[in-house]
Amino acid sequence: MLRIAVPNKGSLSDTAAQMLYEAGYTGRRDQRELVVADPRNGVEFFYLRPRDIATYVGSGALDVGITGRDLLLDSGSEAPEIASLGFGDSTFRFAAPTGGGFAELTDLEGVRVATSYPGLVGDFLARQGVTAKLVKLDGAVESAVRLGVADAVADVVSTGGTLRKAGLEIFGPVILESEAVLIGSGTEQPGAQTLLRRLQGVLVARQYVLLDYDVPVAHLERATAAAPGFESPTVSPLHDPEWVAVRVMIPRTDMNHVMDELYEIGARAILVSAIHAARL
Repeated sequence: MLRIAVPNKGSLSDTAAQMLYEAGYTGRRDQRELVVADPRNGVEFFYLRPRDIATYVGSGALDVGITGRDLLLDSGSEAPEIASLGFGDSTFRFAAPTGGGFAELTDLEGVRVATSYPGLVGDFLARQGVTAKLVKLDGAVESAVRLGVADAVADVVSTGGTLRKAGLEIFGPVILESEAVLIGSGTEQPGAQTLLRRLQGVLVARQYVLLDYDVPVAHLERATAAAPGFESPTVSPLHDPEWVAVRVMIPRTDMNHVMDELYEIGARAILVSAIHAARL
């Protein structure tokens, strides 16, 4: 069986479980379950702390896992990233007291930097040639400066509102753009490629829709130029020889714009359908 590590809690947990469900796998029904077998699909799920997943997979104890790119890099594990999974986005930045004289990365030389990701931040600073004293905290690092534990912080930033409330401002370059990723042990295992294809199929289903419309033959070239599709549109004859039916796959975010453009070209009976699964 393919042994898969899945986050048992945290921001990645629910979305990872839903994605696996949409990919056709049977997960746990009870949140207290730590190991769940799915014999029909030839896999076994291990529900672990998100921070531990890269270590288990990198050691070869488990075959593949879902974790954050930030957690993978922070762990120091040699587990390779196989694919990004399109959720769990986060950005890591430096922040320091407003007006405190921190503007460039070099301003961190020799100062204390609080973070929950010492491996990730330490590697970044080393690559930039900056030496700082890292203070490891498990959370709420924005309070570290006010409490005198650190001079600056490195943390996940969304809008920056939490940092501003703590009297901090963002400075310097982006440390990392993170998201959920599928990682492997470095050894190809039976079922791993099937898992990857299924997860990629879920991503396609979430990002694309099927668009059907009728259009006069005279306007077909303009219509297919407006919506060329993933590879090429499917064009079928209608009873009226002056018209054809077209089916094409388009990005969900472009859906209404493309429908408006097709209508202006002369297309009618324009319909959009959701995609529940895909293999490309």
